[in-house]
Amino acid sequence: MIRGLYTSSSSMLKAQKKMDIISNNLANASTTGFKKDLAVSQTFPEMLTKRINDLKNGQPSDTNIGNMSLGSDVVQVFTDYTQGRLIRTDNPTDISFKNSNTAFFAVSVPQENGNEEMYTRDGSWTIDEAGYLVTKDGYQVLGENGPIYLASDNFSIQEDGNIYINNEYIDRLRIRDFTDTSVLQKYGNNLVQAPEDAQVQPFNGQIVQGFIESSNINTVQEMVEMINVIRSYEANQKIIKGYDDTLDKVINQVGRT
Repeated sequence: MIRGLYTSSSSMLKAQKKMDIISNNLANASTTGFKKDLAVSQTFPEMLTKRINDLKNGQPSDTNIGNMSLGSDVVQVFTDYTQGRLIRTDNPTDISFKNSNTAFFAVSVPQENGNEEMYTRDGSWTIDEAGYLVTKDGYQVLGENGPIYLASDNFSIQEDGNIYINNEYIDRLRIRDFTDTSVLQKYGNNLVQAPEDAQVQPFNGQIVQGFIESSNINTVQEMVEMINVIRSYEANQKIIKGYDDTLDKVINQVGRT
């Protein structure tokens, strides 16, 4: 009976973790360039259970009870970097990737020890008072020669990322196309970090100007998954209540006879 309590409680904890992930996905359904997270579950191997600190004939005795399974748990949060739908805005500072799931824009993020290069799929940018191309959070967008200085929105970006002002070449967007996106870690503010040994490949997609990339969240699918998680949580909750009622009778009624 106690084994069932452990199994049901671990299932409830797993459902709670999955609910947190689904809730975060739904909260960012309208965030430009956001990539959804998926919960990866794994079953626990059966383990041998023992009674400890029991006394037999006045001597400590560890007695084997048998094998017990604790169910499953969330062991990894996997991010799906599939490209979202492109939305036309005709705003020259809105830049997106096309036909690429693994490419990212490089931005400069201030840290305590200086600026750090991070990456984003969110290309809804603006030009700050100093004339630099920046993200919505004020991080400078990087080109191959450093922060991109434009002064005005009278510029064009070609499919390969080259930037021109009045047909004069200015710089090229610093694009990082990772061979394995599973090594990337979400930082916050729609940014990801890459380890120093992350491998990159030549960029084979296209850059489109005047478009933003929506999130790859399917709200209907997320809501269906949320309902499934709620039902699983409630089912295990009822099982635990059943065990609790049975234990209550065993202790308070059977024990009196």
